Amino acid sequence: MYYSTLADTYEKIESTTKRLEMTDYLVELLKKTPKEIIDKVVYLTQGKICPDFVGLEIGVAEKLAIKAIARAAGRKEAEIQEDLKTSGDIGETAQNFMAKKAQVTLFQQSLTVEKVYQTLEKMAKITGTGSMDMKLSLLAGLLTAATPKEAKYLTRTATGNLRLGIADMTVLDALAIAYGGGKESRPYIERAYNISSDLGRVAKTLVEKGLEGIRKFEVSLGEPIRPMLAERLSTPEEILEKLGGRCIAEYKYDGERIQTHKDGEKVVLFSRRLENISEQYPDAIQLIKQNVKAQTAILEAECVAVDPDTGEMLPFQELMHRRRKYGIAKAMEEYPIALFFFDALYVNGKDLTLQPYPIRRKNLEAIIQQTERFRIAEYIVTDDPEELEKFFLKAIEDGCEGLLCKSIAGDSVYQAGARGWQWIKYKRDYKSEMTDAVDLVIVGAFYGRGKRAGTYGALLLAAYDPSEDVFKTVCKCGSGFTDEDLEKLPKMLDKHKIPNKHPRVVSTIDANIWFEPKQVIEVIGAEITLSPVHTCALNIIRKGSGLAIRFPRFTGKYRPDKAAEDATTVKEIIEMYQRQLKTVEQ
Repeated sequence: MYYSTLADTYEKIESTTKRLEMTDYLVELLKKTPKEIIDKVVYLTQGKICPDFVGLEIGVAEKLAIKAIARAAGRKEAEIQEDLKTSGDIGETAQNFMAKKAQVTLFQQSLTVEKVYQTLEKMAKITGTGSMDMKLSLLAGLLTAATPKEAKYLTRTATGNLRLGIADMTVLDALAIAYGGGKESRPYIERAYNISSDLGRVAKTLVEKGLEGIRKFEVSLGEPIRPMLAERLSTPEEILEKLGGRCIAEYKYDGERIQTHKDGEKVVLFSRRLENISEQYPDAIQLIKQNVKAQTAILEAECVAVDPDTGEMLPFQELMHRRRKYGIAKAMEEYPIALFFFDALYVNGKDLTLQPYPIRRKNLEAIIQQTERFRIAEYIVTDDPEELEKFFLKAIEDGCEGLLCKSIAGDSVYQAGARGWQWIKYKRDYKSEMTDAVDLVIVGAFYGRGKRAGTYGALLLAAYDPSEDVFKTVCKCGSGFTDEDLEKLPKMLDKHKIPNKHPRVVSTIDANIWFEPKQVIEVIGAEITLSPVHTCALNIIRKGSGLAIRFPRFTGKYRPDKAAEDATTVKEIIEMYQRQLKTVEQ
């Protein structure tokens, strides 16, 4: 098949903004494509040479493309750059210069789709010393053999900017019309795509095995399933009504969604965007090998950064330090992770995507060996709005974003690639920032672990309530302490240590060690939020809830100049919380 056929179709597609016309042009192209290369034509039309999850990119930068055009057209790079400033499109510039090529090659062979695909694939696989020169030579060779129109689309494809304006869904429509007997076959073809993320393989299956082959299309290890997405509501009542009066509510962790594919000892991790991120999380792979008791499995989990000394969850931003190519071992040490599993899509050869959620969850529970850093997402099953709200506040308290509420009805299948009302996010309507530090009283402590074994992992801190002359808890703080602080704290607090909770301390949390409310330290956090466990402002903002500082951090300032009664008051914490809300509303 000549590459000019593709270029002609691409030109037609670019000339219209009407999706139906685009689909017609694609149908025409697909019908005339030999079945042996239908997958390659589909990939090229997507502007790539393979599915995203393979991670193979042609990798030609604009600078290299300019050199290739200059070499193929026999012109200076400066001329190409000047034209590019005017056109703003490397493809248009390639077309311009190949149209006025200084030297015309005689007896030039026409480019075929196979030749173009093989060359681009070769370019993508070249690595190491001299790879740029080899890529330049290969691209210049293609451009030399290309017509001006072909040069336009070749250059765009090589630089990752095909820009045809067609989405994968348009290609699915075209496949349904060309080979599926009409648009009514589209749901089957779309499902095949959603459980494989490989449009080329779907096209080849459809062309070679027909709609029957597509109906039998199965989940395959190593091919990521497009993630199911959630809708959003803002009250427990609305959520329960939408989910038939009863649901399973799970913690929505503040981490990175990961799809894990386990095939014996081989484990591959995919991101929400279907990128292979295995190299960034060798510790996660090790945990999966040790704790997933299935030979083959595709599972979904949230990967969360944890404080190595306290075991507490850290915000998503901390996890992003793991997104790197180099220094992985150091990053693993500084930013360890925990995995929280929430779905099983495939277990020991069985596709579970068409099973209701309770069955998928049962399968998940059967194969996960839980440890401290490897768990199933915390959850409740409820039909009570109050219980749902309380669990939501506990999730926030524990460092989560909120809840994911899921249908447990018979039709609660895994809707790959779709956003629907089977899953509903319950997150706060606002996000506020705490801008001022507060002075809080140390009333308790928790034993440390890891590097903090033998000292304190976190401190229980309280605000002062002058109306009752008591100290009410507002957070557990384990961040911001230096090694010197950790050594100093037990000595400094030893004289205030008492066997039980102090009578002036109001706490529902049971600390490992209790202190007289004497020592004041300065703390700042991400925000002040409602809390089901802390007693500061309990029942004042909302019945059954107090206020807490989320992600608190010691600023490094001890306040020996302040008596415990001089600490930040409950009333001040309430005012700060209300100020945050007003700032967000504005």
